[in-house]
Amino acid sequence: MARNRNRGQSTAVKFVPALKTFLLCLLLGGSAAGYVLQKNTIYELGKQIREKEAVLERLKWENKIRANQLANLQSPTSLAERVKSKNLGLVAPQPGQLIWLVEPAGEIRRDDKPPMLVLGK
Repeated sequence: MARNRNRGQSTAVKFVPALKTFLLCLLLGGSAAGYVLQKNTIYELGKQIREKEAVLERLKWENKIRANQLANLQSPTSLAERVKSKNLGLVAPQPGQLIWLVEPAGEIRRDDKPPMLVLGK
């Protein structure tokens, strides 16, 4: 009668190659899933960046338009036209109504060195 060669081996020894194969497949599958998730995250972030840049460009354009509108509204000719249209009765001051203030001249220094202080005894 022939003896079975596997008779001395336990079932745990037979299970080890299957466990190694399962763990290797799990590792490869997990790595692949992680790679796909990272790529998806990178794609979504790139999409958000493009959308935010488009919004930023639109806001810059609107800001430029509003700055031009503000400059037009603050121009003397535009202000004069608005005063006339609203009948506010504002006129330019007469030369006798102006007061000119002369700014006093400061001390003129000939060098850029700070002044020296002498302390008495």
